[in-house]
Amino acid sequence: MPSACDSLIEDIEDMVSSNDPTPHERQTARKSIIPRSRKKKENLSNEELQADSFIPGTQKIWMKTWGCSHNNSDGEYMAGQLAASGYKMTDDPTEADLWLLNSCTVKNPAEDHFRNSIKKAQEQQKKVVLAGCVPQAQPRMDYLKGLSIIGVQQIDRVVEVVDEAVKGHSVRLLGQKKDGGRRLGGARLDLPKIRKNPLIEIISINTGCLNACTYCKTKHARGDLASYPIEELAERARQSFQEGVCEIWLTSEDTGAYGRDIGTDLPTLLWRLVEEIPEGAMLRLGMTNPPYILEHLEEMAKILNHPRVYAFLHVPVQSASDSVLMDMKREYCIDDFRRVVDFLSERVPGITIATDIICGFPGETDEDFQETVELVKHYRFPSLFINQFYPRPGTPAAKMEQVPAHVKKQRTKELSQLFHSYNPYDHKVGERQRVLVTEESFDSQYYVAHNKFYEQVLVPKRTEFKGKMIEVDIYEAGKHFLKGQLVEDSKPFTPSIAAPLQKGEVSGLMKEDLANGVQNPTPPSCALLVGSCSVDRDLLKRLGLGLALAAAILAFIFEKLY
Repeated sequence: MPSACDSLIEDIEDMVSSNDPTPHERQTARKSIIPRSRKKKENLSNEELQADSFIPGTQKIWMKTWGCSHNNSDGEYMAGQLAASGYKMTDDPTEADLWLLNSCTVKNPAEDHFRNSIKKAQEQQKKVVLAGCVPQAQPRMDYLKGLSIIGVQQIDRVVEVVDEAVKGHSVRLLGQKKDGGRRLGGARLDLPKIRKNPLIEIISINTGCLNACTYCKTKHARGDLASYPIEELAERARQSFQEGVCEIWLTSEDTGAYGRDIGTDLPTLLWRLVEEIPEGAMLRLGMTNPPYILEHLEEMAKILNHPRVYAFLHVPVQSASDSVLMDMKREYCIDDFRRVVDFLSERVPGITIATDIICGFPGETDEDFQETVELVKHYRFPSLFINQFYPRPGTPAAKMEQVPAHVKKQRTKELSQLFHSYNPYDHKVGERQRVLVTEESFDSQYYVAHNKFYEQVLVPKRTEFKGKMIEVDIYEAGKHFLKGQLVEDSKPFTPSIAAPLQKGEVSGLMKEDLANGVQNPTPPSCALLVGSCSVDRDLLKRLGLGLALAAAILAFIFEKLY
């Protein structure tokens, strides 16, 4: 840190020279000092507020996250650390002093929203910190110049970056975490976090992947596969349940590849996690690509049949044409995908298979597209994510000969019409199901629950249902949902082993902090320790007009000590 002095101060005692008066001389000199009255300034409170605004940890922060559940998990960790450090997280962007924008690089529209948000923040003179896959993959983009960036593997240092951004400095932390040369999964799993939904814990089991898909930009940001050890993941799950969570989502760029870099595999992890799940609580497995789930089909079928695991699997196919899959470098053929779906459908009756399809990939012919249409007609996927191809800068697919825009739009429209032509849940009307209630519907009219097959079930919005396993009779089915009514005389079951945290409450605080009633304990990076004296931000606030100078001195000493 630059100093106003000509030479660096090696120690706090060096601030006193031999020419300075001794303490006795200073005490004697006070007798000749004549106090002089000073007129009190009317706008003192405003000046205090202005000075105070430069002290990191006193500001309000608004965070926006785009993209997958892995990105959402990163966002929860960043919010938790900032709140534990003293910052106030707000849902109102207009009242925030700083915007933390957590980006997604999968598709052009997501990056466009991200870029527009940066521009909007700058127009409103907000401080900005950027996170997520966009700045990690291309930190030298023109519209990112001069802005602070926190890398996807550096989210445990978000407080440091925000502190500097508040002071007007630009900081970029984009490095990878390694241990003995081996790349780690990312930041520690025991960091403070603020769950978007206090009932749901999102756990990233690994980062990166083993593929090199020609259309994917996420690989540029997340890199190669790096898995968390099983016991660290089990401990995170255990802590979550102790904080009232009743549902766990496992996420990564490819859950099926988990453990290949550390000598284990996905089924081994899942069997270990099942041991930690209380009765009535549930686990949902995230996306897995076909190549890495094929060798585990027998074990995966057993796990998906477990009463505390949703019989749900997201397996992206992207195209039913082998030639297109080859151009995508997907490392499987359509028969591999069919084998996965057919095997699990037979061994796990009622299982929900969700999939993704890209329309208009470079080189896709009408015949290629029709193969994809036939695949959808055959399996009638209840959950289908249809994406029009967008060439991402820097990817091999962006250099390929593109399908005309109007053709891509037409194919996307045709496939969407096919998907909406069938109702996958009509046969479920009249069934009696046990469902876990975890969310509120978008229109706030219902609570949202999920049955064993992770099908969305809307239930009456009664407070006593939230976070409970209830028994319902299905009386209506829509394209994307079922509606259920509580079975008469049935009683809600509570799967949580503890009361859930309040919305916005920080998870992962130390037990001694909770026992002392401390909601936002100050971590080491947010306090200055000089000898046995601890100077925190509340004390700095009370210094009034001397605040800015005190902050500069303390910041200098802090840097020298730490």
